[in-house]
Amino acid sequence: MIITDGTVVNVALPTLQQELDFTQDNLSWVVNAFVIPFGSLLLLSGRLGDLVGRKRMFLIGLVLFTVASALCGLSNDQTALIVSRFIQGVGGALATGVILGKMVTLFSDPRELGKAFGIFGFVLTGAGSIGLVLGGVLADALSWRWIFFINLPVGAAAVVVALLVLEDDRGPGIDRRTDFLGALLVASGLMLGIYTIVKVAEHGWISAHTLGLGTVALLLLTAFVIREAKAAQPLLRLGLFKSSQLSAANAVQGLYVAAAFSMFFIGALYLQLVLGYDALKIGLVFLPMSLVTAVISLGFSAKLNARFGNRMMLVVGLIPVVAGLALLTRLPVDGSFLVDFLPAMLLLGAGGGLVMPALTALAMEDAPPEDAGLAGGLVSTMQQFGGALGVAVLAASSTSRTADLLAEGKNQQEALTGGYQLAFGITVGFVLGCLAIALTVLRPRRPAAARPSAPEPGESATAAAEQSR
Repeated sequence: MIITDGTVVNVALPTLQQELDFTQDNLSWVVNAFVIPFGSLLLLSGRLGDLVGRKRMFLIGLVLFTVASALCGLSNDQTALIVSRFIQGVGGALATGVILGKMVTLFSDPRELGKAFGIFGFVLTGAGSIGLVLGGVLADALSWRWIFFINLPVGAAAVVVALLVLEDDRGPGIDRRTDFLGALLVASGLMLGIYTIVKVAEHGWISAHTLGLGTVALLLLTAFVIREAKAAQPLLRLGLFKSSQLSAANAVQGLYVAAAFSMFFIGALYLQLVLGYDALKIGLVFLPMSLVTAVISLGFSAKLNARFGNRMMLVVGLIPVVAGLALLTRLPVDGSFLVDFLPAMLLLGAGGGLVMPALTALAMEDAPPEDAGLAGGLVSTMQQFGGALGVAVLAASSTSRTADLLAEGKNQQEALTGGYQLAFGITVGFVLGCLAIALTVLRPRRPAAARPSAPEPGESATAAAEQSR
């Protein structure tokens, strides 16, 4: 529900602009008001889950997101909608930031945890295109308000199931020794950093706005790192990054998501501006990729990871992703779905179905149980930063290339296509970077099936892996 909400809104933007009298500049805040708090609070949410209980944080975030969805649907002016979207982003971060940490402590059997990671990977890669289809159907058949109202029954059902199914997990709690200054520094630094990135398209990379705010964001995050090195009870234990496995997996995470998010963004622009597709048709173009991802990630990824190891399956999965993106660099002005898009979507779906479960497992392997929420929040934060930065880089690059081609005398369609081809070429570079890190830094480990003993009941998957090593 939360991931889908990130794309479902895009479909309704033209209608929102007309009904609520948004200017073009203000319209972007319907998206940004969600993205900025969501991306900046994931890390903090993960750590708060470790301290006060992940089930409690999940429920607080879920209720807040659902209530904010109702407020969005009831909004009758721009301010009300933007404020409600901000609250949605906060609630989404509180719920999402603890999910991976909860999964790691919930499943003691590595094979069951592998299945959970497969479901999680499908949600991340498939929910975007599902959101486009759902948004198109709801906006056309009912009203833009229903893209928010649809969250109410889903959110209510999720709260009930969570209350009945999830076990309580009490952390050490929050007291006067808790690093509140560190929390303020990291939240403000990440929020300002994401704001700077999403406004790059408007101000440019070397503008005073981008360089000034970017510098302040870096200073805040640097102050946070210094604070954590000296704090008696740090919010983020810097020793966690001594694990090359965790650091490398998160670096791959950022690069891969930068490529994946940007592919959706640039692909949708090509389909809309060059081929003239409407929102619903664009969503249907991406649907085959989601279906293939579902089959691979839900049906095969856990068994393959257990048999061959997470690192091996990550490498294998990245190869069809590179091939699919390379095909998109050859998109013509008069492209067709069957010839030019479908083969790439099938390759990207197959690769994504292998990559995300393996990558999630690699990023969480070295996290001790008491830091599982923090590690999960870090994974989610890298995804958001990677996505925002990737879209900013590719949007600027494609726009610049399009302007150059127009200056050379190309027509609008040819110039746009040339810009999008360059952008897809950059995504190929991102994924090749993922391959390089996976082959040189990530170390192969014995797959779960080959381990000498299964974990004892109640023993965490992380502890079992550590014992095996």
